Amino acid sequence: MSMEAAASYGPAERALRVVHDGSEIDVGAAERAAADFLRALGMDTTAESLRDTPRRMARAYAELLRPSPFSLTTFPNDEGYDELVLARDIPFHSLCMHHMLPFHGVAHVAYLPGDRIIGLSKLARVVELFARDLQVQERLTVQVADWLQTHLAPKGVGVVIEAEHLCMSLRGVQKPGSRTVTSALHGLVREDSRTRQEFLALTT
Repeated sequence: MSMEAAASYGPAERALRVVHDGSEIDVGAAERAAADFLRALGMDTTAESLRDTPRRMARAYAELLRPSPFSLTTFPNDEGYDELVLARDIPFHSLCMHHMLPFHGVAHVAYLPGDRIIGLSKLARVVELFARDLQVQERLTVQVADWLQTHLAPKGVGVVIEAEHLCMSLRGVQKPGSRTVTSALHGLVREDSRTRQEFLALTT
């Protein structure tokens, strides 16, 4: 992800423009590959009901793999707030990098403010930033926590993600409803037992 300072904010506000710097998606090539893939599976792509499927597939995956740019807006912590800030049940979806099947669920994201606080909607934006990729849940959890710790510089960060993986629900062991839980903790959320227990209690 590339970032640049936003120039239109007042002195009390600070914002970084966050833009995904991945390779540009070649939708035309993806459409041709989708047609080849369907034919390799024995599908007749000349049939009326399938004729437009490669185009739809290519655009659907392009949408799933391209997060929207956003500005990471922060404000001075003038009141000296020193308790956890938690956004619970942030819905997300991502694609399993091993099977290209979706996994989806909720993220609980918390931080212990330092000198600055963040616009609350931006916690959800950071989850989406990393979820719109080929992922494994463990890496997604760590990426969200690491990014907030680096760019917000709080006293601590905690991230818990709960998700159902369609590669486990629809194929293989076929256990629908099974959820995987992962966590990543930084700073006082990891090191201070009271703060750690508070965070984990709030996310269950």
